[in-house]
Amino acid sequence: MADPTYAAVPEPAPPGGRAPDPLAAALGNASLLGVGYLLLGRRRLAVAAAVVTVVLVSVLVSVARPWCEAVVVVWWAAGIAHGWFLARGRGGPGAQGGPAVRTRRLVALGVTAPVLLAAGFLRFDAARIERSVTEARESGDCARVLAAQDEVWIGHRIADAPLAARGDKTVKACHRLRAAKADLTTGLTGDTGALKAGFDTLSSVLAQPGNGKTVDAVLDGFLGGLPTENPCRTVTVTDWLRHRRPTHNALDRSADTARRTAPAALVGCGDDLMAGKDWKKARDRYRQLLDQYPGDGLAAKARGGARRATLTIELEDVRDLLDGSTDTQPTYCSRPAKYSGAAPYGKGTNRALFYGNDTYTNKLPGAWRTTDAAHAVLVVCADEEDYGTSVRTCPYENKRFPNFPTDVTFHKIAIPVKVYELRTGKLVADRSVEISGTSCPRKLSYTTYGPTDLGPPSKVYVKASKADVRAGFRSLIHPL
Repeated sequence: MADPTYAAVPEPAPPGGRAPDPLAAALGNASLLGVGYLLLGRRRLAVAAAVVTVVLVSVLVSVARPWCEAVVVVWWAAGIAHGWFLARGRGGPGAQGGPAVRTRRLVALGVTAPVLLAAGFLRFDAARIERSVTEARESGDCARVLAAQDEVWIGHRIADAPLAARGDKTVKACHRLRAAKADLTTGLTGDTGALKAGFDTLSSVLAQPGNGKTVDAVLDGFLGGLPTENPCRTVTVTDWLRHRRPTHNALDRSADTARRTAPAALVGCGDDLMAGKDWKKARDRYRQLLDQYPGDGLAAKARGGARRATLTIELEDVRDLLDGSTDTQPTYCSRPAKYSGAAPYGKGTNRALFYGNDTYTNKLPGAWRTTDAAHAVLVVCADEEDYGTSVRTCPYENKRFPNFPTDVTFHKIAIPVKVYELRTGKLVADRSVEISGTSCPRKLSYTTYGPTDLGPPSKVYVKASKADVRAGFRSLIHPL
């Protein structure tokens, strides 16, 4: 008995009686929208394929790494291959050709071709934008960078996510540079905290490849703002730049600008401080120039400024120590100080400031005296008078004991004085000035205490005239 034979039964055609077409299925799936599966009547597969595509594209746009593009390409190729082989496995009579097949192929092509053309065009346009961004960045023009990258939209990000992401990275760098520029502008007012923040930002942006020109543009703008209108603020900035730790990159050229700018700023700041009567700070600025830039052309001017400031400081100090009434001794007499601008003590008339015992010193000629330390050579500190050398003894009537006259000895007027040379603050004389005068007048006036007159005192001063007082002090004012 012969073996029975069985004829192959073809797989049922999809609903509607249409035979599957591998080419149409492959073309439809090339759209990444699952159209090929729809042409095969596999709606669930079509929906699943579309969902997977949306997920992959979302990951691609958010992560924007080359491997994400590779995954999408693999998914695209897998969908094409799966559509092709799925249709072949369900081949039937309608798969050989005919109007229905051509219609399905045209539908698949009509959907896929625009998708692929749009993707190609958007990739091309993304490359154009990226070139514009790169050119703007290499010319240091962040404004053009931002304008170019503003053209990027979601289509570009889907078509070429890594390229769009590179543009975003450049934009972020430019935004950081804008913040650095704002900090550095604030820093020009003397805010060293803002200077540090600005340079830290520049340094971090410069560490990213390709940002050299944009960083240079911001740095140039900042350095171009030096010197500022206020020389003391300029000094604050140049001091900070001078002490900034080198980073061995383009930012270090700021030190060269500081060296060029600082000398004029230091002199200008010193002059402004002098005008504002801040003598000590003015001197510090002049001295800073001499210490840091001794060979600069402004060194002579700074030296003169430091000299003027020093003299003013010394004179103000002396005036403070001399403050007080002329009939008492001021602090200067116990704590002398120098005024280097005073004339040296020597031959001729040495004008003096007199303090203490103005009963006698006020009788000195005006040519010997001054009330302004700026015009004085000496400071004379006079103490209370005492009995000096005895001159003559004469008897005077004693009303209480008429038969027993009282002997009265006349003494020169001794005034202890300390004389300081104002130029050096050194003590040049410490002695008593003895003033001569007339003695033994016909009538002796004296002061009594209590109701009883005990007679004249045994010691009295000679009667000194202005000439006598002048003669006593002459050796101090006119040394030999």
